[in-house]
Amino acid sequence: MEGSWEIVSTKSCFKNKHVEIVEEEVCSPAKTEPRSWTVARRKRAVLIGAMTAEGALILIRQERIPIRATIWEVPAGQIDDESESDPDEIASVALRELREETGFELAEGGDLISLGDYFTSPGFTDELGYCFLARPVRECAEGHSREESESILDCRAFTPDELHDMIASNEIRDANTLAICARLLARGLLSFSQR
Repeated sequence: MEGSWEIVSTKSCFKNKHVEIVEEEVCSPAKTEPRSWTVARRKRAVLIGAMTAEGALILIRQERIPIRATIWEVPAGQIDDESESDPDEIASVALRELREETGFELAEGGDLISLGDYFTSPGFTDELGYCFLARPVRECAEGHSREESESILDCRAFTPDELHDMIASNEIRDANTLAICARLLARGLLSFSQR
């Protein structure tokens, strides 16, 4: 495709420390006439697949107000410094979020493996999530340090077969956890038994 993206106008409709809603007029390489689009600007995020030495994945059970439900999901968090693009700093945010939300950390000799990034919902937000595998993990001596606003009610390890069943039965249905599982499966870092 020839051409480029051109932002004709941007109007901020709402902004707080987590999100900004903007209305934009945009010309794209395929559509040279301006189109109006509402975009939710979000901070970048880290998503952590934390795996035990036995190959189980640590999930948290968290209340999610927008969907009025409590769901199992991988630990995740936003990158507060929007200018931060150093891979080591992003990895350090991932390890901090893992400790805070789960009370787990990398075991001695463990690895934090980058699994790439993905857009969480590109039809309405520019949020970019960086996916990581932390393995093996162990419980921290000091436990978790969750923020009260997070409403994390439980944390536990699930075997690959349990994850398979939870995905198949629609118990796991958030994009972050599904993205981590897809990346782990595609790279051969997680496998489901043949059923």
